[in-house]
Amino acid sequence: MGMKKISKILFICFLGIFNGFSQEDKAEEKEASAAQANNPLANMTAISFQNYYMSKLTNAPEGSYMNTTWVRFAKPLAAGKFLLRVSTPLSTVGMPDINGTLRTTSGLGDINAFMSYNFVSKPTTTMGIGPLLAAPTATDNALGSGKWQAGFAYVAFFAKSPVFQYGALVTWQTSFAGHDDRSKTSLGAIQPFYFWQLGKGTYLRGAPIWVFDFANDSYSVPIGIGAGQVVKVNKTMFNIYLEPQFSALTDGVQPQFQLLAGINLQFTGG
Repeated sequence: MGMKKISKILFICFLGIFNGFSQEDKAEEKEASAAQANNPLANMTAISFQNYYMSKLTNAPEGSYMNTTWVRFAKPLAAGKFLLRVSTPLSTVGMPDINGTLRTTSGLGDINAFMSYNFVSKPTTTMGIGPLLAAPTATDNALGSGKWQAGFAYVAFFAKSPVFQYGALVTWQTSFAGHDDRSKTSLGAIQPFYFWQLGKGTYLRGAPIWVFDFANDSYSVPIGIGAGQVVKVNKTMFNIYLEPQFSALTDGVQPQFQLLAGINLQFTGG
């Protein structure tokens, strides 16, 4: 599948997502805290730790793997009209050398942040859009782009039902400065997410990230299904989850299988 076809699919998906979220009725339903625990635009300070273990890579030597832990901090501003999210990756890349000996590189990746203006902010529907910036903070060439990158992020969360919630995060970024010896970047991503509440804080989930590297004509489209548990302790909402993800479409060096394990903490203040 060529990148031109992929680009058309992305455009259609984006329009579908935007139109689907815009066609909401005026009624606002009361939601359980378990539903809001997965809202990336929730009006609460939050910190999350997500680990992606990519045990098998396509178009890479046998035994190659990657492991990335994301530390994310989210802070609502101006009574929830704006949300700042900062993401810091800590990665390990393992690749066999010409003799078959596994060599690993570990360290800090490229830190990114986006500021979302929440132009829809209701108990059942939240939508936001804003600028994105990525800094070349990687401690090794294998762990980052070596470029300053800028773009946008669009995110929506739809929770009209206390049983089923869904949404998406759409981002795009491209390089505008950095090391001259590093390649230019143009990277898009769509992260659909869907949650089915089973009761008592237990839920089924999926939040795969579809990555499209336009500069290198490569992509990865995984499908995820996992489970999670939400527990409130005093003023803190704990959300723990595990999610296997299998790639349905890939081109280039991409994860064929990855396991997501994470914990989110929301500080309710009430």
